[in-house]
Amino acid sequence: MSFSQGISGLGAAAANLDVIGNNIANSATVGFKSSTATFQDIYAGSRVGLGVSMSGVVQNFTQGVTQTSSRPLDVAILNGDGFFRLASTSGEVVYSRNGQFTKDKDGYIVNASGLRLTGYGVNASGGISGGTPTAIQIPTAPMAPNATTSVQAEFNVDSRSTVPTKTPFDPTDSATYNYSNAIGPVYDSLGNPHDLSVYFVKTGANSWDTYGTIDGTTLNGGAALGSLSFDTNGNLTAPAGGTITLPTINYGNGSAASNITVDLSGTTQVGAANGMSKLAQDGYTSGQLTSFAINSDGTITGKFSNEQTKLLGQVVLSSFANPNGLEPKGDNVYAETAASGAALTGTPAEGSKLGSLQSGALESSNVDLTSELVNLIVAQRNYQANAQTVKTQDQVTQTLMNMR
Repeated sequence: MSFSQGISGLGAAAANLDVIGNNIANSATVGFKSSTATFQDIYAGSRVGLGVSMSGVVQNFTQGVTQTSSRPLDVAILNGDGFFRLASTSGEVVYSRNGQFTKDKDGYIVNASGLRLTGYGVNASGGISGGTPTAIQIPTAPMAPNATTSVQAEFNVDSRSTVPTKTPFDPTDSATYNYSNAIGPVYDSLGNPHDLSVYFVKTGANSWDTYGTIDGTTLNGGAALGSLSFDTNGNLTAPAGGTITLPTINYGNGSAASNITVDLSGTTQVGAANGMSKLAQDGYTSGQLTSFAINSDGTITGKFSNEQTKLLGQVVLSSFANPNGLEPKGDNVYAETAASGAALTGTPAEGSKLGSLQSGALESSNVDLTSELVNLIVAQRNYQANAQTVKTQDQVTQTLMNMR
């Protein structure tokens, strides 16, 4: 026996204690992955071993328990081996399972170290742009207004109504029409709301004329905007497609002239009270972002003060052929290496290899604290046993020296 076996054992046991201690220290670290020290024996041309060395540290990348959170920017990866892809301002890309994010002053989604979460932006048509992932930035500018171009409305006009005897149509005189209802507000190009109303005047057994006003002013010089025809079952048969085009509207407030179509398809004429069953239009005023949410597929949707919802981007995830080849960089991030293989980047989805996302949740550390405390006892005994072999070798050496 020589001192080398005991000394190497002491070093290995100390390294094992370091790994176990690090696991215990990070048992509450979000997204932390526990590690296990691995060892190998040492031989050098002899059947008697020369001790032990630590061959490496293997991380356990199994998913930790998901815990709910009250913060919408806390995000957990579910049922997948994906990592959040983060980038520094200098362009360095790293990866993490820690989904604790905030929004900085410039609107970027960042982790505690200021690294920016990456994903896909939104193209001019409002869809996901794809391509190379970039830092996701939540817009701080207000949503621009959108002028109304289309109104969809469904009515029932009462078949029991009679043809008005008083003419011509006058929006201020209810004796000249059978039924009216507001289908606004509609919006001009500056985002200003305007009151649009439609009026129905029965002209025959299955026919009606429609009239309209904008901000109280009669459209089309008081003439009918169009005529509606119904079959004997009360279904709308004309105009074709049920669409009436309003005359060009000039609001006189500096906004662009407006051209609006009113889709009345689905309107009926049956023996029931006049009424409206559907109303929608495509215009809106300007609005500030009031909140946003990250969905399970990584898409980020924003809600604005003008009651509009808009797609803001999409988070991407990355996976690796050999996660244990990743280089731990501290601050809950890893760097890609040749041993890990190139990052395979895509969008989250339920059932995919990357996994899906859950907003308002965090993945806790996967450290099993009970097992680590047991491992700590075993490692301590191992250290003590190796110290005993050094002590014994010292006693043997001392005995030899006393034989002089």
